[in-house]
Amino acid sequence: MTSYLKTTILLAGLTALFMAVGFLLGGKTGLIIAFVVALGMNLFSYWNSGDMVLSMYGAREVDAWSAPEFHGIVARLAERAGLPMPRVYVIENDQPNAFATGRDPEHAAVAATTGLLQRLSPEEIAGVMAHELAHVKNRDTLIMTITATIAGAVSMLANFGLFFGGSSNDERGGNPLGMVGAILAAILAPIAASLVQMAISRTREFEADRIGAEICGRPNWLADALTNIHNAANHIPNHQAEAHPATAHLFIANPLSGASMASLFSTHPDMGERVARLRAMAAPAGGFGGGVGGGGFTRPRDGRSPWGAPPQGTQGGFMPQKRRGPWG
Repeated sequence: MTSYLKTTILLAGLTALFMAVGFLLGGKTGLIIAFVVALGMNLFSYWNSGDMVLSMYGAREVDAWSAPEFHGIVARLAERAGLPMPRVYVIENDQPNAFATGRDPEHAAVAATTGLLQRLSPEEIAGVMAHELAHVKNRDTLIMTITATIAGAVSMLANFGLFFGGSSNDERGGNPLGMVGAILAAILAPIAASLVQMAISRTREFEADRIGAEICGRPNWLADALTNIHNAANHIPNHQAEAHPATAHLFIANPLSGASMASLFSTHPDMGERVARLRAMAAPAGGFGGGVGGGGFTRPRDGRSPWGAPPQGTQGGFMPQKRRGPWG
C-alpha cells in the first residue's frame, strides 16, 4: 500500500469518525447533519485552511527586505526543489519550530518561529525549511491542514454533545444511546482523532525528512536541527499550540509540552529514529553534496554568504549579521 493511499484512507477514516460522533449525539439526523458539515468543512478547508492556520498563530509575512537571509534561504531551496516560491512567514514564539501549509505548491506558505531563527544556525535553518518544502513538494500540506480542521471539529463536537446531552428519541431519528452515546463520544472521539492524526503525520514525516535532506544536500543539517529543536521544545512552551492541539502535527517537531494530555498521543515519529535515519543517509560519503539539481550549496567566489547579501538599506532581518555562512 502506497503512503498516499494510506493517507487517503486515514483521512476518510477521520471524516467517518466525525460522522460517527454525529450519530452518537443525534442518531440518523445527527449522522446526516455531520455528513453535510464534513463535506462543507472539506470544501472550506481546501480553499482556506492554510490561511486559517497562519491566522491562529499570528504569523506575519516577510519578504527579501524585512527578512533577507531567511527569505533567501527559502528562495534558494525552492529553486533547488523545482518549486514556486512560497509565501514566507514568521511567528513570534520562543520555541524553535516550523510548518508548511497551503492547498498546493502554487499556494504554499512556510512559517518559522522567531525562536528557530534565533537559536539555529543558517545550515540548520536550511535543513528545516528543506523539510517543509518537501511537504509542499509531496502535496502533504493540504491533507495535513484539512486533518487539523476535522480533528479540531471532532473534539469540539464531542464536547458540545457532552455539555448538552444526546437526543434519545429513536422514533424521530434521535440517538438510541442518549446520554451514554454523548459520554462515549466525548471520551473516545478525541482519542480516536488523535490516533488518526498520529498515523497521518508519521506516514508523511519520514518521507519529508528524506526528501528534505536531498533538497538541501546535507542530511546532517536537518539531523542537527531536529536534535536542537527537540531539546529546546522540551522546556520552552508553545502556548499557541497548546491552545490549538489539533494543529500540532503540522509542525516539524511536536510543539506540545509534556504537561499537555495531547502530548500522550504524539503526532510525530520518535525523534531519535528520525535523526538516526538522517545520519545513516549522510554516512556513506559525508553527505549528498549535490542534492536536488546537482552541485549542492556552494560559497560564492567573492566570499559572500551563500544566502546572498541583504538588499541595500536593510539590517539583516531576523538572523544576526555576525553569523558566518554554513561553510565557515
